[in-house]
Amino acid sequence: MKLYEQYQFNPFVKQTITELKFESPTKIQKEIIPLVYKQRDIIGISQTGTGKTHAFLIPIMDMIDVTSDCVQAVITAPTRELASQIYEHAKLFMKYNQDLRVSLIIGGSDKQKAIDKLTIQPHIVIGTPGRIKDLSLDEQALKITTADVFVIDEADMTLEFGYLEDIDAVLGKMKENLQMMVFSATIPQMLRPFLQKYMQNPKLVEIDEELTTTRNVSHYLIPTKHRDRYQILKQIMGIIDPYICLVFCNKRTEAADLTMKLRNDGYKVGEIHGDLEPRERRQMMRRIKNMDYQYIVATDIAARGIDIDGASHIINMEFPTELDFYIHRSGRCGRGKYTGECYSMYDTSNQNIVQALEKKGITFEIKEVKGDHFVDTKDREKRKSREKHQTELEKKITSIVKKPTKVKPGYKKKRKRVIEKMVKQEKRAMIKQDIKRQKKERAKQAQREKREREE
Repeated sequence: MKLYEQYQFNPFVKQTITELKFESPTKIQKEIIPLVYKQRDIIGISQTGTGKTHAFLIPIMDMIDVTSDCVQAVITAPTRELASQIYEHAKLFMKYNQDLRVSLIIGGSDKQKAIDKLTIQPHIVIGTPGRIKDLSLDEQALKITTADVFVIDEADMTLEFGYLEDIDAVLGKMKENLQMMVFSATIPQMLRPFLQKYMQNPKLVEIDEELTTTRNVSHYLIPTKHRDRYQILKQIMGIIDPYICLVFCNKRTEAADLTMKLRNDGYKVGEIHGDLEPRERRQMMRRIKNMDYQYIVATDIAARGIDIDGASHIINMEFPTELDFYIHRSGRCGRGKYTGECYSMYDTSNQNIVQALEKKGITFEIKEVKGDHFVDTKDREKRKSREKHQTELEKKITSIVKKPTKVKPGYKKKRKRVIEKMVKQEKRAMIKQDIKRQKKERAKQAQREKREREE
């Protein structure tokens, strides 16, 4: 296992890594760090919790020339919280290098104060696309055209939130030989023309970390059976004793309503969602970092990169609309060497997403809530056994397609495909025969009726 000690980092970077207690790089860090030094354009695809932020922060920090009073790197994130979080990581590097200047450029703060601080340009800019565009292009206060590196973090969210136009406007003024790094959980089709426009032969680094959410996290399904989900939530809260538990809702209005209900019932809960004003969000993040809350109600904005140290439990009021969001949510707990538990309320409408997640390697257990404890149930296993029950035709075809004498890798999948194809063909043939039979019977019936009329 390659240790961080083998990299020839500057002393202040090594000190920062030591304080972070990083011993060996994660998969994405092993791939990304050497590429950054080679000045390659990079597209990094990985899930939350894989060490992506430090994959680009560490080499960028190491390459900054603090004797040059100009912007050398720009890092964008789609939300103030995400940008602030990256900035918090960057501050630790500044602790060991007093000459290093990093500026946080986000909305919701006094713009004039931000402009006044830019009389001396930072070495690294971290911020939201809109405010960076505002201060660099509109106000001409932030001189980012000197930058050699441009990072777009959470690119799919940047596209979804409509900030790609701001980044497009900024990139249009940057150097031609700018090194670009784009990080995302997914690369939507609509994002690809943008990447082709600005990136030169990018190196794709895709880290399949599906097991990060299965290795340390236990996944439980809680059947609702038309029961009130709020009451089920309170029962679950009465059973578990989390260090920090994130309760996820799909919509911001649902999150706000749930928070109000819980507070009215005497629970002390935090909240993270889009209905909070900028000032409220900053205060809330501060209180969350201070461990003021055991329970935090959130929408998926919190599952996309916001670090909440010590999250041990996740409760999904319902399954998210997109598969990846379940991975992001459950990935909030069980990080590092710790274990986590993810509870998801579900009903029959969720069967497809549950099956899709199982194909990704997630194993679910079903737990029913009975009073103040969980009870194991075999309902879903019974459903699975019913699904796997073979018809007589399938049994017949399976017996025909024999197992090969010499077994090669992948033969099971190949044999299964052959059986499925033969079953389909046989079914089509049976349907055709049945149609022919019905035609003949109708023809005979028509002839009988004709004879009867003639008689």
